[in-house]
Amino acid sequence: MASEWAEVPLGEVITLQRGFDLPSQNRKPGKVPIVSSSGVSDYHSEVGVKGPGVVTGRYGTIGQVFLITEDYWPLNTTLWVKDFHGNDPLFASYLLRTIDFRSCSDKSSVPGVNRNDLHRIPVLLPPLAAQRAIAAVLGTLDDKIELNRRMNATLEAMARALFQSWFVDFDPVRAKLDGQSPAALDVATAALFPDAFQDSSLGPIPHGWQAQRLPDAIEVNPRRTLKVGTVAPYLDMKNLPTQGHSAEDVVDRKFGSGTKFQNGDTLMARITPCLENGKTGYVDFLENKQVGWGSTEYIVLAPKPPLPLHFGYLLARSDSLRSHAIHNMTGTSGRQRVPSECFNSFWLAVPTPEIAHRFEEITAPLMAKIKANSSESRILATLRDTLLPKLLSGELSIADMTRQMESIL
Repeated sequence: MASEWAEVPLGEVITLQRGFDLPSQNRKPGKVPIVSSSGVSDYHSEVGVKGPGVVTGRYGTIGQVFLITEDYWPLNTTLWVKDFHGNDPLFASYLLRTIDFRSCSDKSSVPGVNRNDLHRIPVLLPPLAAQRAIAAVLGTLDDKIELNRRMNATLEAMARALFQSWFVDFDPVRAKLDGQSPAALDVATAALFPDAFQDSSLGPIPHGWQAQRLPDAIEVNPRRTLKVGTVAPYLDMKNLPTQGHSAEDVVDRKFGSGTKFQNGDTLMARITPCLENGKTGYVDFLENKQVGWGSTEYIVLAPKPPLPLHFGYLLARSDSLRSHAIHNMTGTSGRQRVPSECFNSFWLAVPTPEIAHRFEEITAPLMAKIKANSSESRILATLRDTLLPKLLSGELSIADMTRQMESIL
């Protein structure tokens, strides 16, 4: 019961310690995760701290909390839990998420957290059994979110692999040219592919296909209409995903100026370092015929028939297009951009309508499942974040929380 909980300084629950320096030139290839203030950022051959551990940002990104289940190396931009004082590590990670890190910031131009100030913050500490029960309940939500993330990664990998096989490597055509049946294709699908190549401006492409410059097959920065002052969904560059296509934290905001887009469009960052970091998304979060808007540093791709709409997203994730875009960036160091004109020199092998349609039939359900999983994860994350302070304050009992979860999961 909450009446049995004690109010104590955070420093009596956990002891936080500054991480360790590890310049990039001193890192050696290995499997030990290097944890920065924004999460796992690299790997190393040596262990800094035995897991499991809890890490949060000390400088740079503050307020995020990471539970590390294995041995790891916390960087000097972080604080890591040196001593749990017998408390449950998973519970400690959730407890830290309720802390107002801004109250312990030195408010300099580079945000920083004072460890001693954190240690003095009063918190409610339940008995160990209650800690474990709370952690188990919240952990169930996080486990489902993580399962969805892994499933989405697998589904997208399948779509990207098929894209590479059909439209880049031309595997079905090469197999038929060698007198073999295309791998993993049913008879009807295999019959859609030719058994010969033809010369083109792109080089050898499947017979009957067309070599086209990217803007001829995919509209670049298509015209979308949105009146100034209209409240419409807004996607900030920082919320454009680096992995996967599902955008997070789309908010309604009055339109002033910015890149406009609609469902079916692909958004691709055109500035450094966002492009190199992989910031790319597929717009599937708008209502019917709605127009959204965002950063002026987006490139928008909209495939033309017969190409399916998500063809643009899979192309934007391909190594060939990304390398082409990065190679053609212009501007001074640190402020380079991709000019949209550079896509005039990027060629595509455009398939027949029948093959394009079959590709859509196979991959559209994968994209739809990714969207459904992402939507479910957002709901679960909102539930977790809503219930977290109530559980850790004793306002909501574990029994009540369990009943609510049983009605959802």
